[in-house]
Amino acid sequence: MTIETSFKQSDYEIVTREILYQGIFRMMRYSLCNRLFSGEWSEIFSREVLERYSAIAVLPYDPILDRVILIEQFRPGSLFDPHSPWLIEIPAGVIDRDEKPDAVALRESIEEADCEILALHPVCEYFVSPGATNEYIHIYCGKVDARHIQGIHGLKHEHEDIRVLNLSLEEALTLVYSGKIKTSHSLIALLWLQIHDRELQAAWA
Repeated sequence: MTIETSFKQSDYEIVTREILYQGIFRMMRYSLCNRLFSGEWSEIFSREVLERYSAIAVLPYDPILDRVILIEQFRPGSLFDPHSPWLIEIPAGVIDRDEKPDAVALRESIEEADCEILALHPVCEYFVSPGATNEYIHIYCGKVDARHIQGIHGLKHEHEDIRVLNLSLEEALTLVYSGKIKTSHSLIALLWLQIHDRELQAAWA
């Protein structure tokens, strides 16, 4: 059975756009209306949207050693986590204008974990939180040789201080199931790998 969305781009109308804040991100207020499931049009209403570039995230995986590379870094968005604002994640980064997602995945893996991606496998892509932001993310799994990947990395001019965690897949999944992984892209990538690790081992080993 094929299920498709009921509506198209022509089924909404932007009445006004207002920039509330412009910095690294942009906060917009939209006044708009949209067609309803009844076929009628809604009243005009307002929504605020945090606009930012799309992003990538990549899970480095060694199919021979069955090991993954995670990173630990300070995240201002998690300042009020009851345990710590340092999060355990997978490498990720923003896609600048005219960049391709797979090229950014290769670059961010080097910058954040000093690991060379030998092959890329797409996992999924999705809107991060479409009720509040237009951020869209592409997730990959990347083949690496994990034998010597370690250390502290990141770009000093971007105030990055990133610690590499070279773990077995079993150790990483223990972090998932104990609630220690708290970002959606990291959870999705690791749970995807739990299902597909044998396939990647056959394809990449």
